Amino acid sequence: MIEHYLIAGLISYMLGSVPCGFLIAKYKGIDIKKYGSGNIGATNVYRVVGKKEGILTLALDVTKGVLPVLIFSLIFPKDEYINIVSAVLAVLGHDFSIFLLFKGGKGVATSYGASLPINPVASLAGIFVWISILLTTKYSSLAALLSFLIATLIALSSSDYIVRLYFLALYAMIVFKHRENIKRLFKREENRIKI
Repeated sequence: MIEHYLIAGLISYMLGSVPCGFLIAKYKGIDIKKYGSGNIGATNVYRVVGKKEGILTLALDVTKGVLPVLIFSLIFPKDEYINIVSAVLAVLGHDFSIFLLFKGGKGVATSYGASLPINPVASLAGIFVWISILLTTKYSSLAALLSFLIATLIALSSSDYIVRLYFLALYAMIVFKHRENIKRLFKREENRIKI
């Protein structure tokens, strides 16, 4: 069983590490790390490179979260927490990519992708809130922080304490990665996104 977790964790981390936004921007001749917020995520790609590229980055970041969870759950159906291991490592790969010297994105889209198979109700509710807040306020960071908080609160009603810990850990990571955004939000200096 330990071997299964090691295999799933390593492959999930490597898949999560693929810097989709960076590669999409690079294809357009832009080093996304040098523009805007310097982040490789969908919001910065959307702002710097373009709407289509931002949406593609979002879709790919969600996919690289959901894919390893589904794959390893099917390969090792008797390993009860293989999905959690895959999910956490995919998100860590995105946040701390080996291909970008352990730098990366903020992990929101990948966290939602990874969480969908684990708790669909909490994840879909969070995604709905994420889209609603983004369209209403135009603050990507605020939408991310509040929506995953809602998803986490819903997940806390789960009877499985590992799932509860998983959502709490992911939310803590999202808050950590958004610490500068939080400061700017309180100072009212955060940039809105044009939709």
